[in-house]
Amino acid sequence: MTENDKTPEGDAELGTVADSAGNWVDHWAPAATRGYLRLSRADRPIGTWLLYIPCLWAVALACLATNSFNAFSIWIIVGCGIGAFLMRGAGCTWNDITDRDIDAKVARTRSRPIPSGQVGVRAALAWMLIQSLVSLAILLTFPNMAVLLGFLSIIPVAIYPFAKRFTWWPQVFLGLAFNWGALLAWTAQTGSLAWPAVVLYVAGIAWTLFYDTIYAHQDTEDDALIGVKSTARLFGDKSSTWLRYFLIGTVLLLGLAVVMASLDRSILSLVVALGGPWAMGWHLVWQLGRFDPENNDRLLMLFRSNRNAGLIPVLFFAVAFFL
Repeated sequence: MTENDKTPEGDAELGTVADSAGNWVDHWAPAATRGYLRLSRADRPIGTWLLYIPCLWAVALACLATNSFNAFSIWIIVGCGIGAFLMRGAGCTWNDITDRDIDAKVARTRSRPIPSGQVGVRAALAWMLIQSLVSLAILLTFPNMAVLLGFLSIIPVAIYPFAKRFTWWPQVFLGLAFNWGALLAWTAQTGSLAWPAVVLYVAGIAWTLFYDTIYAHQDTEDDALIGVKSTARLFGDKSSTWLRYFLIGTVLLLGLAVVMASLDRSILSLVVALGGPWAMGWHLVWQLGRFDPENNDRLLMLFRSNRNAGLIPVLFFAVAFFL
């Protein structure tokens, strides 16, 4: 690793975080709120996008399957967006509470709010509860089955921070948590859970394995020193091969979900909808071609580019609905 590839330290006096300095929270947010906003990763919106995109996939495919788009569909899109921001914030807060001792030992994370002393553990717990309660208020506007799924999502969210302690595959648990919106949003739109949503959920998990393995390569040295497990450490020099498997799985499963949701659509609509997984696949191929496990700046750039990758199918699905 070259000097340019190293993650800079955060500024303890200013309270900045090493891998997210110079953002809107640092410059514009009131000083008293900055630690809490950093706990929620409001300074790093990519995580909210990655939580929200499976919801958009699901709403779009559910609209294709039912040939229906109405005012409540718009509320599902808006509500899931707000909920993604809040639940991602609550999940990150929980993650930082449980990982505070580990974070203090890792260069990239020791400047986070709890290990750096910006926010205490009790205050963090209260902040997590506030975010969760507002999310609950939004969830209760959805159909009963979707509300039940919302409550069940707490299970993978609660387990994920501990996964790196007992399995080499914590990215699977992240995928289970981050793609739950595919099940919830489909059910909110249609009133019931169906197989296309389940296949979509598994496609999202494959995608999470792809992008979070890339992300985890930033911490392999520190993780090895403190005994934290990850797919990046497990795969090592074979990571490119495994990323190719996850890429193929994402595209094939997303394509299968499209076919299952479009059985009653016209051939043209189906073909256009299938263009979404295909185009997203090429974006993932582009990422794989630039993957360099020794370059942290490149790894972070590729990870963040998955917002654009995930939004590509949404555009295709939206066009297909009107055909």
